[in-house]
Amino acid sequence: MARMRAMTLEYPSRIETNPLREVDAEVPVPGDREILVRVKACGVCRTDLHVCEGDLEAKHAGIIPGHEVVGVVEQLGPGCGRFAVGTRVGIAWLRETCGICTYCRRGRENLCPNARFTGWDHDGGYAEFATVREDFAYAIPEGIDDEHAAPLLCAGIIGYRAIKRADVKPGATVGLYGFGGSAHLALQVLKHWGCRVFVMSRGGIHQQLAEELGADWIGNAADVPPAPLDAAILFAPAGDLVPAAMTALDRGGILAIAGIYLSRIAQLDYERDLFNEKEMRSVTANTRADGEEFLRIAGEIPVKTYTVGMQLAEANRALNMLKHDELRGAAVLHVA
Repeated sequence: MARMRAMTLEYPSRIETNPLREVDAEVPVPGDREILVRVKACGVCRTDLHVCEGDLEAKHAGIIPGHEVVGVVEQLGPGCGRFAVGTRVGIAWLRETCGICTYCRRGRENLCPNARFTGWDHDGGYAEFATVREDFAYAIPEGIDDEHAAPLLCAGIIGYRAIKRADVKPGATVGLYGFGGSAHLALQVLKHWGCRVFVMSRGGIHQQLAEELGADWIGNAADVPPAPLDAAILFAPAGDLVPAAMTALDRGGILAIAGIYLSRIAQLDYERDLFNEKEMRSVTANTRADGEEFLRIAGEIPVKTYTVGMQLAEANRALNMLKHDELRGAAVLHVA
């Protein structure tokens, strides 16, 4: 069997203990309707951190994290015909759904109870090779190189899904709580739509990036923005920011919570935080339609990703930097 380098998680642990280890693993064999991808780059996402630290319950030992994968098709499994060998493709968080449940039939496949996810249920992109069903792979926009395309596959897509869940209209006033890999891409879409964007973030490097990208106002995490918000998106996994965001909403405003994990939400006051038809909505993965829409928009703008390139063996270091807000943008592991 062919061999490859990979970073695996045997047991979840605080990332400061460096729980990922480099191993020599077998190259996966693509099954029916699957393609084998030679990984070129893989973004480092906060969801990877939640997997490594056990905030998301481990599915099995020895998982290879990573779901912001950019690479080229190396081999076609039986029944494949969508991509030719050598085509550049992306692998995202949503790896497969059943296609037959009520949610899949309604176009809400992100809610499929039988969904499986890259880097959690199935091995991901912290490795030299990965497999994916060809109908869940994405074409990558031309003109965006591998490193800068990688964060689009989750940070970008989930940010866009959050924008949709917050029902943002062109020209709206939008608040972003937390400003990292996902928010810095969402801001560019919002500015492309002519929105006024206020950023609330605790980190100096994040605030500097928000300023460079054209945020209309920047404050600390719990600061009151200068005008009522038509919509807000919470990117930080901090439940204690929910009341601040809800209070900042205008009548009829919507808060979308973009993370897969959130600490306990602080107590809300009904009259102050929810009355006047304010809403709070979660964001659960994405549909493939979301991904295709966002990648098209990203290519049109074109979106600029701010990245820190690192080597595969530095995955623990990258996740440590992510946890401690030391990244300006998103970390991306160079694999090939």
